Amino acid sequence: MQCCAGTVGEWMAGVSIQNVEKSFGGTRVIHGIDIEIADGAFVVLVGPSGCGKSTLLRIIAGLEDVTSGAILIGDTEVNDMAPKDRDIAMVFQNYGLYPHMTVAQNMGFALKLAKVDKAEIARRVDHAAGILNLSALLERYPRQLSGGQRQRVAMGRAIVRNPQVFLFDEPLSNLDAKLRVQMRAEIKQLHQRLKVTTVYVTHDQIEAMTMADVIVVMHDGVVKQAGSPLDLYDRPANLFVAGFIGSPAMNLMDARVSSGKLVFADGQTLPMPDGVTLADGDVVRVGIRPEDLIVAQAGLSTRVRIVEPTGAEIHVGTQLGDTPMTVVLRERHDLHPDQSLTLSPLPGRIHLFDPTTEARLN
Repeated sequence: MQCCAGTVGEWMAGVSIQNVEKSFGGTRVIHGIDIEIADGAFVVLVGPSGCGKSTLLRIIAGLEDVTSGAILIGDTEVNDMAPKDRDIAMVFQNYGLYPHMTVAQNMGFALKLAKVDKAEIARRVDHAAGILNLSALLERYPRQLSGGQRQRVAMGRAIVRNPQVFLFDEPLSNLDAKLRVQMRAEIKQLHQRLKVTTVYVTHDQIEAMTMADVIVVMHDGVVKQAGSPLDLYDRPANLFVAGFIGSPAMNLMDARVSSGKLVFADGQTLPMPDGVTLADGDVVRVGIRPEDLIVAQAGLSTRVRIVEPTGAEIHVGTQLGDTPMTVVLRERHDLHPDQSLTLSPLPGRIHLFDPTTEARLN
């Protein structure tokens, strides 16, 4: 496939990951993953360290071989293709800029190696620099740039190649918190403008929620759930996704079913959610997001452990019996440790999970 002609996105293609497995020696790290990434989609692979997300990205890029299964870019299987022939462009956590080259030279270096005409290289570099607000910096060297500017140069180096697929491997990890927020907005706007299929790896679920069309949550080399950010947030398919997506994390507590109620370890109760039928004596894991709890006259009696004002919100750590419970309040309350606080979940906001299979019940 060509990589050095036309405009960005002209050969845009989807990515098909078909029953892919990967082993290092006798250790299997990817367990039969199937993912279909549509043309022009922005898909984020997210999960804790060691879940296999970066390995899967490297397999798509051709930097790791598959043990079994197939990778297709568009309609072409690329298992045996060299990385340079896959028509992809990758942006790494380490910007990988040549310190002795200017911004313009760094951005155009791959095209120079491909023996693209100098005038065409200059045109593409100028075009990408305009998109990324780098036009005034083309003659600077990497040492003269901020971290965010260096990341833009790395992105520009990818853009000028006109790839079918962009791959991002934790590109914001080296930036401070404020700059990460700015850069993730810029990457999302870039995608909205170029419409190139993008696969983005991060361990930060806030990055995933704010940037993705589709989030793929991975754990121990398997996909735990894939869907839109709000699908995963509102209806986590299992306990892992419930606990991983959301900040602060979902409160998870054990309860027993009795006479249509959820009975917690300290004897307090909540009504059973609609749409689920369980027998008396069944044990469930109850999930309630911190922002889905309100201060009420009736509900669960808790004791305040810690109060953390953030400005727009107050994060309150409480104790339900022996179980920690967090609540996020937008209203101002005069709270202090050891104070009693009665909390009630908003209607329809209780999640139930099977403690054995970890699957969602309602």
